[in-house]
Amino acid sequence: MDDSHKLLAEIREANLSYLMLAQALIRQDRASALLQLGLNEEVAQILEMLTPAQIIRLASSNLLMCRMRFDDQMIWTLLSDHGSTAPGMDRSASRLHASILMAGQLEDAL
Repeated sequence: MDDSHKLLAEIREANLSYLMLAQALIRQDRASALLQLGLNEEVAQILEMLTPAQIIRLASSNLLMCRMRFDDQMIWTLLSDHGSTAPGMDRSASRLHASILMAGQLEDAL
């Protein structure tokens, strides 16, 4: 299998995993799923109602279904512990800070 076919197969596998996870999270705890996945209510309703056959068909796309939800350098820096953190700020505090910033971005988007 050449590299392009392998990459397409990996995209399809990621799509299937993402769609199945999204549907399970939505069914288990809708409010938390909306926050964690960065979805709005309309998309959540669609994902929740998909049949297994529809999920497989959607996953077969050569387009990645999930995406990076934020493009803020500060959030990536806080999450990855890349660079120095503020004096006295430990890793859990920097991740909490990143979570707060991401939640604010999600609320702005909705």
